[in-house]
Amino acid sequence: MSTTLALEYGYGRATHLGAQGTLVGMLLGTVMAMMGSMALDGTQVLPKIRTAVFFPVAIGTGMLVGVAVAGHTDAMLAVFVAVMFVAVYIRRFGLPYFFYGFMIWMGYFFAAFLNATLSQLPDLIVAVAIATGWVLLLTTTVLRAHPQRTLARVRRAFGARARAVARVCADLLETDPHDARRLARLRRELHSRQLRLAETALVIEGWSAHPGTLPPGRSAAEVRRRTLDAHLAVDAVATAADALAGTGGRLAPEAAAIAAHLARSEYAAAERRSRGLLGLAGPDGGPAFASRAVTLAGPAEPDTDCFAYHLATAAWEFTVLVREIRRDTADGQGAVDEIAHKEGGKGAAAKPAQGDGIAGEPNPDPAPHLTSYAVPVPDPDSDADFAPAVTLAMGGLPGSAAVAGGVSARGAWRRLSGLSLTTRQAIQVAVAGTLAIVAGRELSEARYYWAVIAAFIAFTGTATRSETFIKAANRVVGTLLGLGAGIGLAHLTAGHTLWVITVIVLSMSCGFYLVSLSYAAMIFFVTIMVSQLYTQLHEFSAGLLMLRLEETAIGAAIGIGVALVVLPTSTRDTVNTARGRYFAALGELLHAAAARLEHDGTAPASAAGQDGAAPDLDALARVVDHRLQQLALVARPLTRPLVWGNDPRLVRHRLTLYAAVTRQTRALALGPRRSPGLAPAPHLAEASRALGHAATALALAPVPQGRPAPEVARALRTADAALLTRLPAAGTVLPPVTRPLLRLRQLLHELAVLPPGPVVGRGFTGRGGTARTADASRVVTGSYAASTSYGAGSGGGASGAAPETEAATGTEARDGRFRP
Repeated sequence: MSTTLALEYGYGRATHLGAQGTLVGMLLGTVMAMMGSMALDGTQVLPKIRTAVFFPVAIGTGMLVGVAVAGHTDAMLAVFVAVMFVAVYIRRFGLPYFFYGFMIWMGYFFAAFLNATLSQLPDLIVAVAIATGWVLLLTTTVLRAHPQRTLARVRRAFGARARAVARVCADLLETDPHDARRLARLRRELHSRQLRLAETALVIEGWSAHPGTLPPGRSAAEVRRRTLDAHLAVDAVATAADALAGTGGRLAPEAAAIAAHLARSEYAAAERRSRGLLGLAGPDGGPAFASRAVTLAGPAEPDTDCFAYHLATAAWEFTVLVREIRRDTADGQGAVDEIAHKEGGKGAAAKPAQGDGIAGEPNPDPAPHLTSYAVPVPDPDSDADFAPAVTLAMGGLPGSAAVAGGVSARGAWRRLSGLSLTTRQAIQVAVAGTLAIVAGRELSEARYYWAVIAAFIAFTGTATRSETFIKAANRVVGTLLGLGAGIGLAHLTAGHTLWVITVIVLSMSCGFYLVSLSYAAMIFFVTIMVSQLYTQLHEFSAGLLMLRLEETAIGAAIGIGVALVVLPTSTRDTVNTARGRYFAALGELLHAAAARLEHDGTAPASAAGQDGAAPDLDALARVVDHRLQQLALVARPLTRPLVWGNDPRLVRHRLTLYAAVTRQTRALALGPRRSPGLAPAPHLAEASRALGHAATALALAPVPQGRPAPEVARALRTADAALLTRLPAAGTVLPPVTRPLLRLRQLLHELAVLPPGPVVGRGFTGRGGTARTADASRVVTGSYAASTSYGAGSGGGASGAAPETEAATGTEARDGRFRP
């Protein structure tokens, strides 16, 4: 923006446009710099050129229409509404048209409200062309996104978020078991951190498919496998920490220390403590934990010790994965393949391993069950068949429109169910714009366009009526908060043009940097920018900013009202659509897993897809991850007390269950790959197939009631019969998919029904204030789920409760209208 401002200023001075003409050119350049930097995202040059060449065409079209109606108030207002309709309608043609529509709208706004003449139009178009060419040059040269570096940054972000999960785990385990409020808060934070980690993994998935992202000899399928392995290990740490926290177990302090080491990237120390906790030899072959023998002496606590052992095993697994990655990096096979690399290359995590150990230590032989986690040698040609589970939009995950596009309007508007989302929003914008013009002109005939802008922006980047409400409300809040800051800074910079330009550039930079975190924060900085702009126009006053706040509130209220009444896209309907897609993807994965289990880890020809290839469980697991991300995204408004008749606690509880199911699907997908030599398991295949039928039935079933739908109940009974009627003899090593299948059966049963009343677990109380334990049915009892060897460490009762099930059923839920 700053360099574009300088160019436009130089052009205005060179062509003697005068003060007003130069200022208009600088404003146009700023707008083009902001929109162009977003529209010209990506790594390839030719698509950027094809997109940028139509920037002057789009904004010039809007200007030409604006010049034609300038000075004719009634015609200008009517065309203004038509332009808003067209700007939204053309979004259906793809992402570039989102920006083209916005540019048409901005071009019309500039020309019509500045009373531009036809003779001024060439100068305005030249200013746009200069800004377009400059932004294109920058985004294809010095500011061009380098694919490998971008992927490396995203993977470092994955490592940072994995460490954030470990940090919350350590805090959770260090918390006083009697501090129920803090435990509940940390559990919510842990769930949020895990969702963010999953989002980062999906971004890695999307970037891996970009041309030129991976160095020679590396494949996108291998990146997916490595990320899944690391993701599963972090999930296991979090699950065990969640189950162990609040129990007062004797091993909780040691488990907290292991998690803290992972959070600080001290992988050697984490491995030593994990080995010691598991009673294994240290790297030198001697006892690694002798110094801690006194601390850990005492009677065993099978009810809680198993969770600490699970955490230590998962932490050790993660350190092995880090060592594998560093070994490849040291051998020159993956310069950007560093999952847990710290940003900036500082500390021990940035050093290549000396030998094969962590941070220069000798490489001990990993445990037998961990050697199977090593990533197989990739096929260099495997990228030809690689299909990412998610297609990125502007380098990030797509928004809620990807789900809401298939949702019909509510109420009497169902007759227009054939209209696409973009058409419905175009109609909404036209109605809201018309009402905003009428109401805004009642307040101010000169500044009513602020109300129109607020109404128009409310339908940009939103899909459901709850999202529209939140965005419109955030715009008002940001304007209100920016009012005071704008007035204060305007008085400080008045008369100092250089400082004014500096504040404008810094405000817009901060606003666009924070927009992904808070739309209100962006509007806060936009309000400061507007204040500075009016000081240059010699129109600034506190009353003017108050008028802007009032007009913005009018436009936001109109936008909310139209979203609620005219062709409304229901948030609940959108969530139910996302729920159905989630269960459909889950059913597909379970059926593919059944085919693998039935034929010794390799799917038969009957299970192959249309191209003859067997289903890729890793890819299907990532599809389930993406469906969960979409479900959490569209359900986010329902986690707040905004929607009438909605229970936010119940929504959060059920989202926790969906996340738990997704974690188990990752473990199920990786099981056959990690144990390729196991014999076929027909009973486990039958259980997986039955659970797949249950998931498919849930995708088609209405919202859950007090008992499962008949088709779902029948499939779950079949899964029970397969899982629990063929118990192996004591000491038998179970396939690694056994535990995930057991937990999936329990979790699917909980998702198939609605809790009859308050279900309260650790750290939660009912409406009356008394805490009681969740009375959830447990099909996983004894040591069958607590150990990989049946009969080992039997203790019965809670010792056999799966950590994930404990975590999932420990959240309050009560009856409510929304049932995702």
